[in-house]
Amino acid sequence: MKFFIDTANLAQIREANDLGILDGVTTNPSLMAKEGIKGTDNVMKHYKAICDIVDGDVSAEVISTDFAGMIREGEILASIDEKIVVKIPMIKDGIKAIKHLTLMGIKTNCTLVFSSGQAILAAKAGATYISPFVGRLDDISYDGIQLIAEIAQIYAVQGFQTQILAASIRNPIHIIKSAQFGAHVITSPLESILALLKHPLTDIGLEKFLADHKKSNS
Repeated sequence: MKFFIDTANLAQIREANDLGILDGVTTNPSLMAKEGIKGTDNVMKHYKAICDIVDGDVSAEVISTDFAGMIREGEILASIDEKIVVKIPMIKDGIKAIKHLTLMGIKTNCTLVFSSGQAILAAKAGATYISPFVGRLDDISYDGIQLIAEIAQIYAVQGFQTQILAASIRNPIHIIKSAQFGAHVITSPLESILALLKHPLTDIGLEKFLADHKKSNS
């Protein structure tokens, strides 16, 4: 399973990349705004800066919700770097745009996916990735991980090549369950990835090893 980091913060991206486990980055307008990145030129430069750090795919989201606007923005975003994946919303014109961009050889990420039906449409249109929002489904008392499992089963039966990118990851359990039930990728805040490192028995064991080593060399 690939690990993407969901942020526009360059320091966090570098930290995740330095761990040696980072495969890509996802961003959106909210994350850009959180970093104070404003204006089209600055946003484009920031995407390029992200691409210069990581070796893998970088999802960059369109703002338009009409077909022509999404195609126009998608072409501009794709011109930034070959690593760019154009992030398209799960709407009628979005499906049309995914098909069009796919035929142009531009990678796409269908975002805001909340059902298996939506996942089927995105795969039929040729999306490179789909992004089911696990945490947001959990927020309204639906099982986000169950959706990952359903989509994984459908894609396996039908032979779809679209990759399941589990998004809206809130904690390390979401990461583990996404891996267990068939997600090809997770995208997560850095803190959720780092939380996978933690276990009290690891800390206790390391403390004991170091204490024993100190005794044996005193």
